[in-house]
Amino acid sequence: MAGMVLPSKKQREVLKGFYSALFSSFGPQRWWPGRTRFEVIAGAILTQNTNWGNVERAIRNLKRHRLLSPRGMHDLSAHELAGHIRPAGYFNIKAKRLKSFLNRLFDDYGGSIDNLFKKRTDLLRRELLSINGIGPETADSILLYGAARPVFVVDAYTRRILSRHGIIGGNPGYEDMRKLFMDNLHRDVRMFNEYHALFVRAGKDYCKTKNPLCGKCPLGEFL
Repeated sequence: MAGMVLPSKKQREVLKGFYSALFSSFGPQRWWPGRTRFEVIAGAILTQNTNWGNVERAIRNLKRHRLLSPRGMHDLSAHELAGHIRPAGYFNIKAKRLKSFLNRLFDDYGGSIDNLFKKRTDLLRRELLSINGIGPETADSILLYGAARPVFVVDAYTRRILSRHGIIGGNPGYEDMRKLFMDNLHRDVRMFNEYHALFVRAGKDYCKTKNPLCGKCPLGEFL
């Protein structure tokens, strides 16, 4: 696998060890913080290039105006939608991305999340990736947290932690890192959910871009 520097036979052992150490330290994270599947989808698109606090403010705006539904948002123009999601940043771009998803949902699936999610996982992922503005991380977030499919979500925290622990080198692609987890761990929705959330927690609290707190991190023993 391109960019992987840890020997293959050690990968599974280390990845399982990471999960055990993080879960023992932090406990269950109970992600994703969305009450409905559509809220998860909207949140996955809105969280691109911003923090979750800003997304929460945008979600609250939509809820306040009773617009947090496929029909409610589909009936808005991109300009109107942008006004409601302004706190999430890049609101004009994100409004267009949300509209692209909604247009596909209504044009091909009658506006039904159920109909969309009837697809086999690989075909559903391909469908999501074909929608303008939905990349691999967003697609996998929708699959894992919205559709409850056993796929692993890779983000900047994942890359940083793997790099600092010598599991990856250079600049491996998203699919290479995703495959590392998919090939070495049991494909379990709950575990993948927790693992991604635990990486986010470790990245925010300890594995910082500057001045990482390796000595205090639950993963410090693996260095």
